[in-house]
Amino acid sequence: MSEPSSSVHRVLDAIWKIESARLIAGLVRMVRDVGLAEEAAQEAFVEALEQWPTSGVPESPGAWLATTARRRAIDRIRRDRKLREIGEQLSRESEDSETMSDAIDKLDGHIEDDLLRLIFMTSHPILSDDARTALTLRLLCGLTTDEIARAFLVPESTIAQRIVRAKRTLTEHRAEFEAPTGKELDERLASVLEVLYLLFNEGYTATAGSDWIRPALCEEAMRLGRILAGLLPNEAEVHGLVALMELQASRLHARVDRDGNPILLLDQDRARWDRTLIRHGLGALEAARALGAAPGPYALQAEIAACHARSRTASETDWRRIADLYERLSLTTGSPIVELNRAVAVSMADGPQAGLRLADALQSGGALKGYHLLPSVRADLLFKLGRFDEAAKEFDRAAAMTQNERERSLLLKRAVECRVTRTA
Repeated sequence: MSEPSSSVHRVLDAIWKIESARLIAGLVRMVRDVGLAEEAAQEAFVEALEQWPTSGVPESPGAWLATTARRRAIDRIRRDRKLREIGEQLSRESEDSETMSDAIDKLDGHIEDDLLRLIFMTSHPILSDDARTALTLRLLCGLTTDEIARAFLVPESTIAQRIVRAKRTLTEHRAEFEAPTGKELDERLASVLEVLYLLFNEGYTATAGSDWIRPALCEEAMRLGRILAGLLPNEAEVHGLVALMELQASRLHARVDRDGNPILLLDQDRARWDRTLIRHGLGALEAARALGAAPGPYALQAEIAACHARSRTASETDWRRIADLYERLSLTTGSPIVELNRAVAVSMADGPQAGLRLADALQSGGALKGYHLLPSVRADLLFKLGRFDEAAKEFDRAAAMTQNERERSLLLKRAVECRVTRTA
């Protein structure tokens, strides 16, 4: 019995989101080529679009796609004379399989390892940050090139080129489809976690465009983080990052009003914070602590997020503990952005003048030149000290530097507030 094409398309889109990473991972293990694996998976998707409206959605759609993709990969290898011998070998293996389920079992038997290998491959340090993020979104999150381009507000052709170059680079460098071990695992894992962190942050506070938050990016980063935590249960920083993302994400819906305008932390309605995500985040943080390792940057940030999550009201926040955690984080990372966050926490614990001294030191050092949050923080502290003219100028400067429209509107509104207060 045939089904409407639109209905099949919706089913396929949902299946693709769920199955594509596992499907491509299994294919990469088989053919050792990211580009070929993705093309074979896409061909299987197209074939499903052509057949399922007439034949109906199979009882096991993921298995159908995996078997079809495997056959398409073999066909492509056969057409390549350089790999004809490999193709014939794979063809014989395929013909020896008695049933479709037998073929799928071969893929499924390695699925956990394959996903881990694919995560490490898409986050390979030989790729640039932009390339790693684009390839991760494409292969592991199942996003289209157009969706990735819209998420980061760049032309679709730019994203397409990044993905093509990334796959070519992996092939040229013969990047192995293996999860590293020992010292190499530590080095490569840092790259993987950085990609997920950057992906989450872009969703949590968009760097540009008309939206201040992009929840879909946060959700994809959390999904991959949970997968990674399941595959590497003894890595404390993996649990730390999952905890951080889930605790931060619990505030997403409280961070904007009905019109999408930003609501700052101290002004948020904490009843709108997602208690389920908070519970999961605190559980992940406990898992990180239980491993007994000294907390790394992600676990320390999760500890800070937990301080906010446990505070029923803004006034109950333990700003002294947060300031101390930021100091530890600053010593660990050496990041001037962390030091700027410490300035905010210190201002809440010890008063705006103490925070302003730290922010002024960052300004004179020049490390955050061009970073709009430095004048934004200074403006807020100057406002609290009653230095309204200076505060207005800093808010104006921050507004001119940000690329996010919502944030610019908020900063300009604060500048007007300074001038109105001054003349009142």
